[in-house]
Amino acid sequence: MHDVGKIGIPDSILLKPGGLTEKEFGIMKTHTIIGANILAYSKVELIQIAEHIAFSHHERWNGKGYPQGLFGTDIPIAARIVGLADVFDALTSKRPYKDPYSIEKALDIIKEEREKHFDPDLIDVFLEHINEVVKIKSEVESA
Repeated sequence: MHDVGKIGIPDSILLKPGGLTEKEFGIMKTHTIIGANILAYSKVELIQIAEHIAFSHHERWNGKGYPQGLFGTDIPIAARIVGLADVFDALTSKRPYKDPYSIEKALDIIKEEREKHFDPDLIDVFLEHINEVVKIKSEVESA
């Protein structure tokens, strides 16, 4: 549900095979707000958490993310977790604009983003459990 707001983004942007223009990227970034609005006002705790994730999963540990530019632990923990999982999935999956990276290459990129994009403590936990993560990814892809 973290990307539910992409329902409001034109396919011409979502499926574009090349890089996005500055204007297109600005439109793409609104998926966080659209998603949070879709999930807003629920009385169900799980949906409330999903709202925070949808809104904040593109924030960065160093404060250079969006939509609010939150820094460090100001980013909700659930959004930090989903943000890391989302990047790993994006790196290791085929996209209209790129082929999948190997697990090793994806992990190298994630490690480089320690304390920039990602919470360093979460990276440590993620790496400790990478075999389980890869197994789950494989099971999901083959289902």
